[in-house]
Amino acid sequence: MKKHVSRVFAWTCAGALALALGACSGGTSPQDPSQTPPPPLPDPSGAPALKTYFAPNFRMGAAVEMREIDPATGAADIALLQKHFNSITPANVMKADTIGVAEGEYNFEPADELVAFAEANGIEVRGHTLVWYFVTPDWFFAGDKSDPATYHALVKGRLERYITDVVTHFRGKVYAWDVVNEAASNVAGEIYDTNSVWYKAYSIGGRGEDYIEDAFRAARAADPDVKLFLNDYSTEHEAKRENVMAIVKDLLEKGVPIDGVGHQMHSNTYDRDAVHGIDLALTEVEQLNPMLINHITELDLSIYKDQTTNYGSEPPLEPLSLQAQQYRALFEVFLKHDLSIDAVTTWGISDADTWLDVRFNRKDHPLLFDAERNPKWAFWAIVDPTIELP
Repeated sequence: MKKHVSRVFAWTCAGALALALGACSGGTSPQDPSQTPPPPLPDPSGAPALKTYFAPNFRMGAAVEMREIDPATGAADIALLQKHFNSITPANVMKADTIGVAEGEYNFEPADELVAFAEANGIEVRGHTLVWYFVTPDWFFAGDKSDPATYHALVKGRLERYITDVVTHFRGKVYAWDVVNEAASNVAGEIYDTNSVWYKAYSIGGRGEDYIEDAFRAARAADPDVKLFLNDYSTEHEAKRENVMAIVKDLLEKGVPIDGVGHQMHSNTYDRDAVHGIDLALTEVEQLNPMLINHITELDLSIYKDQTTNYGSEPPLEPLSLQAQQYRALFEVFLKHDLSIDAVTTWGISDADTWLDVRFNRKDHPLLFDAERNPKWAFWAIVDPTIELP
């Protein structure tokens, strides 16, 4: 794809350049290009629907909170979802700390509301997530650890029952599940996150990593048709990528029913290595098994390169332009791998509501639509390869 490079011409009245231009003796000096205002954003009314533009390649998804699909509070978000997205991921209401009230007791109401909204609007649902150490209620691990074999069987039984009941409840209503979320270590060569509460519990009377296999097998038994994913972050970075691939390879060799790998892609506009890194990650999944599917599951690009800068509600043009360049480069990679990618999901609908605001207690602007739900330069960068970015 052709790169569009802004050219700044130096004007001078000295030497051969002046003679060549023949324009520097007398008259008004040309305007300094650095003072030329940036091009305006295209008219939002002309924005193509993302789901239509990328229909030949993959689904376009967004993670949603329940307040964003409530007609009383989320009218603007609902309109954006209806126009641009054909897949949604529940940000929180399908996690175990919401659904798993107690052993055998479930709170499906919020997730059922989300599924009903999706069905009414012709949007598919991507389930997130069955097993994640960060949101696992304590009741999963209650019991006497002095008898390791009995305790291991108890925890395994709870995991399998929970997954069976949840996947069965949503059978035919979701097209994919993040079965296990963030199981890999960040440390090179360590493979598994041994600090996970699931790894620690399973290590009593058994092998810590076996919770991953048990989770996938239970999910497949409950729904033979849904796509099952291992989801993790930082696969664009070598150490994490190698650990994730080692887990996937082990599952494949054991005949565990895994359909694909989810790449979260929480990144920033300054991590230029991330583009090459995600290209490698997608390629490595394809090479492990050509039948495996890649999903981009939680995409956002912070405009900050440190934890202290704060642009407030109106960031300058430069970080937004850099963000647009990064989004364009990433989507070029996604399109390159569109035979294995069948969903790209942003973690949020617009800059009006992003988890990064809470994480660092400042306003971030990581998504394709601004806080007014208008397309940003990042949006136009991915739907118009010819548009020149400021």
